Amino acid sequence: MDFQQHLQEFEESARHRAARTEPRPLGGRLPPAVIRSVQRFQAGEDGDGTSLIAAAARAGDPIYLAAVRLFVAEEQSHAVRLANVLRYAGAAPIGGHWTDTVFVLVRRGGGLRLELLTLMLAEVVALRYYRALRDGSGDAYVADVAGRILADEERHVPFHLDRLRQGFAPTPLAGRVAAAGGWWVLMTGAVLVVALDHGSALRALGVTRRRFVTDVRGLFGPMVTAVFRSAGSSILTR
Repeated sequence: MDFQQHLQEFEESARHRAARTEPRPLGGRLPPAVIRSVQRFQAGEDGDGTSLIAAAARAGDPIYLAAVRLFVAEEQSHAVRLANVLRYAGAAPIGGHWTDTVFVLVRRGGGLRLELLTLMLAEVVALRYYRALRDGSGDAYVADVAGRILADEERHVPFHLDRLRQGFAPTPLAGRVAAAGGWWVLMTGAVLVVALDHGSALRALGVTRRRFVTDVRGLFGPMVTAVFRSAGSSILTR
């Protein structure tokens, strides 16, 4: 898929979002562990995307830059929806969380490729987390919000993978193998931190830490292959 098509998908999503009035019900009940977990994810979704937008601007592709701006706006809409979930449950957003601070620092340590490699760690974790929230909350409103966020995240993944594949295409095989290995290391660390930090919430949603880690690794393997495989070669997925 080219980035013009990605841009059109983001534009269509933005139109649908603008035409929709987000419900803001009150009086819901969620387990305290799930509330704390949603607060941390809400803080992570609530960034301004300045670093990513700047890196995309330096790449020199106005169509890709426009798509990135809409991606950031979509992520910010997730923060709004999660804030509504917290109000529904009688809680409030938090100012931030140390895991998000570390994540942002790592992302800003290099150029666009590092931004996207690190961002994709959050995206793959989000795929499994929002599925757990959708399927395990036992609340129709929360399940609807989580399901709609999950649908957005599922569109984000190919968008970022296409750009990463393009970015690594000229890299020699040895460099791609090294990058793939480093990406696996980062992902393993990230998913273990999330599983430990959100373990109580995951249990309340019917997912064990082990299951969460296994599922995220299963989602991540094909992404590594999609980015680093080239004609006539293969990159091992662990």
